[in-house]
Amino acid sequence: MSVLALIIAVIALVIAVLAYQKAGGIRDLQEQAEALRFVADNLREKTADALDKLEKSLRKSEGKKETTEKEEK
Repeated sequence: MSVLALIIAVIALVIAVLAYQKAGGIRDLQEQAEALRFVADNLREKTADALDKLEKSLRKSEGKKETTEKEEK
């Protein structure tokens, strides 16, 4: 009886491997990972640009603030 269970388990394993390969397998996962890397790189660039703009605007406002404080004294 246990031999029959082992045979059924091996057959099920083979069917699962075949289904995995037909569904895309490792190649599909690698393509998805590459797409995620592309999205992450774009997001990183946009974040860096936004932080750069924010820094420039803060530095301008700090410069105006210092000029205003100097004029008040």
